[in-house]
Amino acid sequence: MRDQLRTLLDVRTLHPEAIAEAASRRKRRETLLGADNQLFIIAADHPARGALRVGDRPMAMSDRMDLLERLALALSRPGVDGVLGTADIIEDLLLLGALDDKVVIGSMNRGGLAGTVFEIDDRFTGYDAAAIARMGFDGGKMLFRIDPDDPATASTMEACARAVSDLAAHGLMAMVEPFISHRVEGRMRNDLSPEAVIRSIAVASGLGATSAYTWLKLPVVDDMERVLAASTLPALLLGGEVSADQNAAFDRWHKALQLPSVRGLVVGRTLLFPPDDDVAGAVEGAVSLMRG
Repeated sequence: MRDQLRTLLDVRTLHPEAIAEAASRRKRRETLLGADNQLFIIAADHPARGALRVGDRPMAMSDRMDLLERLALALSRPGVDGVLGTADIIEDLLLLGALDDKVVIGSMNRGGLAGTVFEIDDRFTGYDAAAIARMGFDGGKMLFRIDPDDPATASTMEACARAVSDLAAHGLMAMVEPFISHRVEGRMRNDLSPEAVIRSIAVASGLGATSAYTWLKLPVVDDMERVLAASTLPALLLGGEVSADQNAAFDRWHKALQLPSVRGLVVGRTLLFPPDDDVAGAVEGAVSLMRG
């Protein structure tokens, strides 16, 4: 793998056109969902927002070669449908040949850098709908945080609505990850109470000129049956922060996966950087949880 990564650096330097060529050659899946109508996606778009911490490791995601090795391993495991990432990561994986027969979701707004005063003003600094369509990918993801005390929420909301409409015009999935958020002691915190998540779902479901291609990416919180009753849109569960008790996290996912609107998982750091560093084992455990 390390030899491949050294070759990747040479290709990026000498033959940047190889990225578009790799995208055009990529073997695409015929359908978005698997045979069981579920979707298992590995998320890797945190670094572009400056969020490199995993658990008690503040710079865990700072080594790109290490991250790519973990991603390639995760994507190679049976039952993993695809990846969510920014252009730099997805293009590395394309050049490594890791995305054949995989669902690819482009991360769109990464401008709300973690820990900044402008964090809630989440500008679209990544993929747009036209680029996602041109590269032959399957959809775009956007983070939509609502801070009642920050007027920058309005511009983020407008940009997300436009992205939902643009993706729908191309017949592509719009994956919206909504939160009600507040600044606490200078840091943005998401309100994970059922009532806050229900409110975020209600607002996110109404974004754009059509909801025909909109999916929700949601945290697993208390009272999920009541939470998911807030919308008829298909939902994917997000993994959240790395937990020292991985079995407890898996148990919460398992219960939520039984609900009819839940169509799978979008998990990143929890599986790429598990407490025991066994990426294959963590991924296989999550796949067996979802797919029996």
